[in-house]
Amino acid sequence: MKIKTISRLEEHYTRDCKTDVVKIHRNLDPKLHPFEKAREYGRALQATKLDKMFAKPFIGALDGHTDGVFCTATSPKNLVQFLSGACDGEVRVWDLSRRACVWKAAAHTGFVRGVAVTPDGRSFLSAGDDGLVKRWDLAIASDLEERPRPTAQWTGKMGFRALDHHWGDATFATASDAVELWDAERAEPTHAFRWGADAVNSVRFNPAERCLLASTGSDRGAALYDARAAAPLRKVFLRMRSNGVAWNPRVPAQFALACEDHCAYTFDVRRLGAALVVHKDHVGAVMAVAFSPTGRELATAGYDRTLRIFGARDGRSREVYHTQRMQRAFCVAYSADARYVLSGSDDTCVRIWKARASERLGAIVPREARRLRYLDTLKRRYADMPDVRRIAKHRHVPRAVRGAARAEGVQRDKAKRKADNVRRHAKDGGDAPVPERRRRVIAEQT
Repeated sequence: MKIKTISRLEEHYTRDCKTDVVKIHRNLDPKLHPFEKAREYGRALQATKLDKMFAKPFIGALDGHTDGVFCTATSPKNLVQFLSGACDGEVRVWDLSRRACVWKAAAHTGFVRGVAVTPDGRSFLSAGDDGLVKRWDLAIASDLEERPRPTAQWTGKMGFRALDHHWGDATFATASDAVELWDAERAEPTHAFRWGADAVNSVRFNPAERCLLASTGSDRGAALYDARAAAPLRKVFLRMRSNGVAWNPRVPAQFALACEDHCAYTFDVRRLGAALVVHKDHVGAVMAVAFSPTGRELATAGYDRTLRIFGARDGRSREVYHTQRMQRAFCVAYSADARYVLSGSDDTCVRIWKARASERLGAIVPREARRLRYLDTLKRRYADMPDVRRIAKHRHVPRAVRGAARAEGVQRDKAKRKADNVRRHAKDGGDAPVPERRRRVIAEQT
């Protein structure tokens, strides 16, 4: 009696070492897999539903301030150090890993308008309504000192409204009735930029082109300056005032403005006549804007008590964050690893959020990481399918926000319908419609 057996050579299905390519024991011919698209679509739909089920973006709140949090800053040398300044003049340093305050001081009389960490990460600056800029040591002690002392102090002629530090030199900029450049070794500003605005609301240095800085003023303008030439470069005027400015860390020529007209705008310094992107979805004034360290996303804080995350090229928000207790948000920042968003609001709390609402915290095994990358690819591939798009875009928002968004939609449709009717019944055909990216810009100065 003959018995047939299956005989295999071990080298046909094993690897000589772990660096060899894994052998695939299946036929990848598409003719043998007629339902591949259907299976992938089912997996993409299931992954989208699971993302919604596991979306828990809120991590925790940092309590301790006795007044609204007005400004925040992160350290360029430390992932867990975070600074916040309040409306009562108090500055606090937080340890994000422990969610605890490790340092605090009554730094100013009145609002703390700005905080900034020095490039070496050893100290930080604070500016307030009292017209003082103070430098503090960032050495974290085990016990909170009762009365910490500043290591240096500079006095301005007026109360400051914003502060930012140079990314490489011992230079910082303040905003009051003008944009002033200060040297850490001098008691007086080295230069002051004045260009029409009665008050300057914000100022930011470019992290890549470090001698370039931008500011926003009460005259509805956003101005660019070159610290080397000590002269203003260009200025663009919008229909409403801008509350904040942020530079894209990966694209040095792009910056974003947080505007009072419920929108954020991304501009290119080489072409200020029109915005690159108009970021819409807020129903209140946008108070602050911050770019992710990757440069691919930006977060905005709104007067409508919500935070929104946009793609750098997207006009609509990817995520909207809110809690029942959170009030008007005044400041927003990304962590250095781009995984977390931190916000400060009028209810005296600093809140920590996930940048990806459904992202799992903690370590994951390589097999699970490959699975998640595969599902992300499927979700992007089938993002335009009706069911996937409907589930992915749905967000629960407060009733007041939903009602205001509905009213804004009615007003926007009414204005569009009126413009179309005027153009349709005009004798000469009327004026050509102006794109929204260009319509929001009033003028440009050089």
